[in-house]
Amino acid sequence: MPTIVHFDLPVDDLERAKRFYEKLFDWKFQQMPGQMPYYLIETRDLNGSPAVGGGMGKRGSPEQKITNYIGVPSVEEYLEKVKELGGMIIMPGTAVPGWGYLAVCADTENNTFGLWQEDKNAK
Repeated sequence: MPTIVHFDLPVDDLERAKRFYEKLFDWKFQQMPGQMPYYLIETRDLNGSPAVGGGMGKRGSPEQKITNYIGVPSVEEYLEKVKELGGMIIMPGTAVPGWGYLAVCADTENNTFGLWQEDKNAK
């Protein structure tokens, strides 16, 4: 069954937000190599076991909010289901090279969510 596999946290000030979440929840951050500053976030559940991970990068627009990504076997297949069920596609399927494919949608109530298909061969 598809479930939340990742969350994306858009922020205005990366270092300020990193300090806030490190102190508040003891989240661990690992900066990704590359030109665009982006951190992977490691979380743990109340028992200390690894939990859903996330990412944090600069906010793209004032309206951008936290997005939960749902793991699915095929982004393209689920984009068709979103349309059939009355949802909207905000960002079509996009490759994240070496990681997988993502898309961003809105449900019938205008809530946004992401789709994620893991695929290490994505280009």
